[in-house]
Amino acid sequence: MSFTVLTAEFAHETNTFSVRATDYAAFMDRYCYFEGKEAIAERGNANTELAGFLDAGRRNGWQIVHVLSASAQPAGRVTRDAFDRLTGPIVAAAKEHKGKLNGILLGLHGAMVTDFCQDGEGELLERLRAVVGPDLPIAITLDLHANVTRKMCDFAQIIVSYKTYPHVDMRERGRQAGDILHRTMAGEIKPVTIAARLPMLDEANGGRTDVGPMIDWIKRAIAYEQETDVFAVSINAGFGNADIEEVGPTVLVTGQGDMAEHRKFAEAIADEIWEKRFDVLNTYMAVEEAAAICKSYKRDGGPIIVADYADNPGGGGYGDSTELLRALLEAKIEDACFGPIVDPETAMQLRQHKIGETVQVRLGGKTDPRFGGGPLNLTGKLKLISDGDYVGDGPMVGGLNLSWGPVAVIQVDGFDILVTTLPAQMLDLQQFRAFGIDPAAKTVVGLKSMQHFRAAFEPIAGKVIVCDSGALCTLQLEKLPYVNVPRPIYPIDRNMQRPVRA
Repeated sequence: MSFTVLTAEFAHETNTFSVRATDYAAFMDRYCYFEGKEAIAERGNANTELAGFLDAGRRNGWQIVHVLSASAQPAGRVTRDAFDRLTGPIVAAAKEHKGKLNGILLGLHGAMVTDFCQDGEGELLERLRAVVGPDLPIAITLDLHANVTRKMCDFAQIIVSYKTYPHVDMRERGRQAGDILHRTMAGEIKPVTIAARLPMLDEANGGRTDVGPMIDWIKRAIAYEQETDVFAVSINAGFGNADIEEVGPTVLVTGQGDMAEHRKFAEAIADEIWEKRFDVLNTYMAVEEAAAICKSYKRDGGPIIVADYADNPGGGGYGDSTELLRALLEAKIEDACFGPIVDPETAMQLRQHKIGETVQVRLGGKTDPRFGGGPLNLTGKLKLISDGDYVGDGPMVGGLNLSWGPVAVIQVDGFDILVTTLPAQMLDLQQFRAFGIDPAAKTVVGLKSMQHFRAAFEPIAGKVIVCDSGALCTLQLEKLPYVNVPRPIYPIDRNMQRPVRA
């Protein structure tokens, strides 16, 4: 029997402390929004959830109705207008094809917050359920940094989250979700998803899977997936920059049968996440300390990579924090590169000059100087202007067409500085190389990212350090005005006792 499956991708990680609302235009970038066949052509043979959905569909002979693929860079709350205009076609397609649909398969994030509700994914699923009823199988994939809500578990029988950070398994997880959905549509299984929850903003190490305790937890999750009546185990680190009631880490089991036993497994891992809440792996340096280490670094086999964790556009940071760049410039470091500095005004200003000219700029720090420093007045040489387009070639975004928007590269003393229009974290070597900067050839590489940079940059690095510039994704959580999170919650209430499990 051939099944008809409705698919879509709609993803946003919402930093509720950002002053930049995520409107409809934010999703309309030419590399962020695709409909139907165009989406399949652009994303169907890369490391994407959609590619995994298509793999499952081909293997099982589905008829796939793909509505759209839409995403926007992490930022502030998604506006009602954007949410309604992007979920509208998905719900409308479900209504149009209701009579022949056997299942729905969605690539979501799990940390979308709108300006009218705290749970964007739950809201979409609720709207779909209102159309297709309670029984049609719905499967969703989520980012490892999802804040998984009760609505998500109530309205989607199947939930599969990434198992890697840096995220390199999106296609694999999409395929896994599709295969579970197929067995459900065929009547072989009747899955539900349960969640063990924690009174924390996020897991102590943000869900790193390259080192630390997540390695063992993921190994145990995969082993448990081999048990009878267990189809997926997802360990979500949570996203603590969302000021919502249902924030924080979760352990999910998608299964059937003895759900009490499955819950026991999930809660055992949740207990360990709590017990290890003080075991932070990274050392987050002040920018002056990081600059001093870079200044004394003697290249031996590769550059030193210094990552500004706090100004990560991939977590909703503005990307225009100047504190790390300032400290590196004041240290008079040579043979270095830095990127991005997200500054559309300066990127456009530099387009009025010729390559090789000496230029004066007021760079970065313009969104909210309270977080990560104000603008820097710099004099440098213009090395490049570009439309900002590039094709990724690394483990995360290899083969995808992407763009910084209009960019410029200026050289200030010993630094090549990448100035961009659009925010994005640094996670692929082509984000430098496509614009005349070879990070592997530098002695010092400064970049904006928390963890994803490691997939492409650790292989070329001689040393990696991370710093906290005080930007919007700072670990100094007491600086952030939480209102909605339940209290007490770790680490805001650092000395709290964990509530007794009901």
